Amino acid sequence: MILRDKPGVAQLFFAMRGSVLPVILPRIIGFALVATLVVLVDTHIYALPHTNAAPFAVFGVALSLILGFRNNAAYDRWWEARRLWGQLISDMRSLGREAELFLPENVDRTKLLRLALSFIHLHRIQLRRIDDDTKEHAWIEEDFSDAAHPPCSALNRMNEVVVASGADGFGRRALAERLGNIAAAQAGCERIATTPLPYVYSLLVFRTTYLYVLLIPLAMLDSAGWLTPLFVAIVAYMLLGLAEVTEELAHPFGETVNGLPLDALCRTVERSLAPHLDLETPPSLLPENYYLS
Repeated sequence: MILRDKPGVAQLFFAMRGSVLPVILPRIIGFALVATLVVLVDTHIYALPHTNAAPFAVFGVALSLILGFRNNAAYDRWWEARRLWGQLISDMRSLGREAELFLPENVDRTKLLRLALSFIHLHRIQLRRIDDDTKEHAWIEEDFSDAAHPPCSALNRMNEVVVASGADGFGRRALAERLGNIAAAQAGCERIATTPLPYVYSLLVFRTTYLYVLLIPLAMLDSAGWLTPLFVAIVAYMLLGLAEVTEELAHPFGETVNGLPLDALCRTVERSLAPHLDLETPPSLLPENYYLS
């Protein structure tokens, strides 16, 4: 995730960090070259059909509606993912307090909260589909790498600790409900991660955008002349840029610059549970070059 203040004029035009321009720049250049070829052919070789802007205005309205719908759907996924992780952080903090209230033995409290830290990192690893990096953390005592579903295995072990503890009936019920809330947030994140936006939306958006940008030089030949490639590049930047942004937002757990900062969110959980484990509170993760992972 990119964290920075409102950009100034220079940053507005030249900032690359957090922009989709590096991703779409080859395609923009390609469309500008095609527009240059169209102008060259029309001027020196063969008079191409010239159209007015009316058909492209109708075409553009339809395209903007499609892009707007997809952008809203993608942002809804991104925001729901952030809310679910906010719920996880809240549940982890509550778990730390409830462990002190209901678990009389320090060994049980320590075991439960260390497993909670294991779970949150295993959940992050599964959502991002990256290699297991839990061995880098000294407070993780159990290895779940061979489990069929490591996050669920960690939750099951947490449940076993509660069952085997000396907590009374009310305490066990409260802790069981807390684990249920954690599992519900986990399932919500997995639903988002495993159910992408329908492929037909991406196909329709990109196919329509390409057709629009390839044909629009015909509407600019009379009015823009040799400036047609410039205007085509600007149109391509707007349409392809928005399409690419929605593509990143539709995958909120990815390691893109517009993905959620799962490393920082896991560190927030570590900082919240460290006092309950009598551990030194680790520092917050800070953005590097405006990027918070």
